[in-house]
Amino acid sequence: MIESVSRTLVRGLCLVALLAFTAIEHSSAQSSERDNQDFELSKSIDIIVDIMRELSLGHVENTKVEDLLMSATRGMIAATDPYTEYIPEERAENFKMYTTGNYAGIGAPVRKRGDYVLFSQPYKGCPADEAGIKSGDKILAINGKDMKGIDADKVTPLLRGEPETSVTVTVERCYTGKVDTVEITRRRIHIPSVGYAGYLRDGIAYIDHTEFTEGSYNEIRSALEQLMATDSLRGLVLDYRSNGGGLVTEAVDIASLFVPRGQRIVSLMGRDSSSLIHYSTEHAPIAPNVPIVVLVNGTSASASEILAGALQDCDRAVIMGQRTYGKGIVQSTRAVSYLGMIKYTTAKYYIPSGRCIQSYNYNIDGATVIPDSLITEFRTAGGRKVYDGGGIVPDVKLEPEYISQFTYTLYAKDFVDDWTDEYSSKHPVDNFDVRSFKLTDKEYDDFCRYIDSQDIPYESETRRALGALERAVERERYDDSLNEAIATLKTLLKDDKMSNMERYRSEIEHALTMLIITRYAYQEGATEYAAVTDPDVDKAVEMLLNREEYERILREQDLEMH
Repeated sequence: MIESVSRTLVRGLCLVALLAFTAIEHSSAQSSERDNQDFELSKSIDIIVDIMRELSLGHVENTKVEDLLMSATRGMIAATDPYTEYIPEERAENFKMYTTGNYAGIGAPVRKRGDYVLFSQPYKGCPADEAGIKSGDKILAINGKDMKGIDADKVTPLLRGEPETSVTVTVERCYTGKVDTVEITRRRIHIPSVGYAGYLRDGIAYIDHTEFTEGSYNEIRSALEQLMATDSLRGLVLDYRSNGGGLVTEAVDIASLFVPRGQRIVSLMGRDSSSLIHYSTEHAPIAPNVPIVVLVNGTSASASEILAGALQDCDRAVIMGQRTYGKGIVQSTRAVSYLGMIKYTTAKYYIPSGRCIQSYNYNIDGATVIPDSLITEFRTAGGRKVYDGGGIVPDVKLEPEYISQFTYTLYAKDFVDDWTDEYSSKHPVDNFDVRSFKLTDKEYDDFCRYIDSQDIPYESETRRALGALERAVERERYDDSLNEAIATLKTLLKDDKMSNMERYRSEIEHALTMLIITRYAYQEGATEYAAVTDPDVDKAVEMLLNREEYERILREQDLEMH
């Protein structure tokens, strides 16, 4: 008892001392502000609790407390930014598993077709690939359990598990129709972050970097060293289009391949300057003078924006493409009551010029216009004007290419995948040449016949617009002449399946070709094919071969504000 009282007394004295120290260290204004924040927080909690109690007990409809809580939580999160998220207990374990990498699988995506789930393209060298699984193989059973009627999102967790454990899969082979039972040992799946590295022409090399995962620096360095060992490297295209980012430390290390040691690449700062942290290169560069073009687009985000922006700020690379996404924030995860978690923004990233790439506008569903009054001018190392406001504005803008809704429908509804599975089963190939492959007219005609026999859930935007106009004309009682004009437009509109197959042939052929190459040469082969046929990559190569223009941009060209 005496010992307990003594401990309590000591704790009390420590608390008094701490409070006294705090009072000395902080001004009365700061203490007053903190007291006010504490009061506002306490008041808000009381209001929320009272509202939830009244609604749960007295609302005419039987309202569940957990539903009210989730609605209140979504409202609070909506007041911050699109990246803040509440993770309830039932999702917390999966979230931790996927973000820490403590799970294993067999390395083969799946997709639903009819009553069964099929394997999609297995990753090269992963357990499914090593076990002989092919794209299109139908999953009949997993560990003896019938998979008929089971959705893809229910099949995937059954294929995952602890590393070095086994899963038994019964499949019907796509190519032969034979039923096989295969035991596959799960492993941690590492998909290389370098999709492809190789020479294009005239000493110009290309590296496709898909995401900033652990080990990306080593992969990029190894690819660069191999390129430099096999030929005279006159220029390098780094492709960061559609790279959603990842580990910023990997971006800093990758930058060190091209800029001097000790060069600041990015800084992190929270609410005030006391949280400021700088990240600088720690390795000696291996290609300090090789001209670089970095390709970016509207879905290049986070670490890819930081790397591209840092190379731009250092006048070390010409950036080509479209304005990047604008995600320059740091997120932290904290545990909350009842085993839930909250993922929220705690800081922002700033690249060498001092600009932050975080977008001012959180409308992520469409194009945004940032007022000039919100944009600040900064300077690169050589004095070129650059601007903030969201994302990285490229030095050379390229118009984006958009895929038609018709082609997207064929792809999204698996018509392209299904036909490609059938094509692969009829065309066994031992030596597949990625760069020379071309779909023949006869093969495209065969795909057209296949599509003609299918029910395609597609209606063009133009036909939908005409339908809406026709209904509006009827509601507003215009005379018949307007209806006749609409009828004439409908007869002129050629958006049936076969007309679309001809109109969008080039992009449909490209989609088919990419999937066929993936079947024979994995994703690496498809990326190589894309690189050698991509007009934007070709423009990047031309820029590197035009040294006078390349150096002029880095020496004197200011960025446009938008």
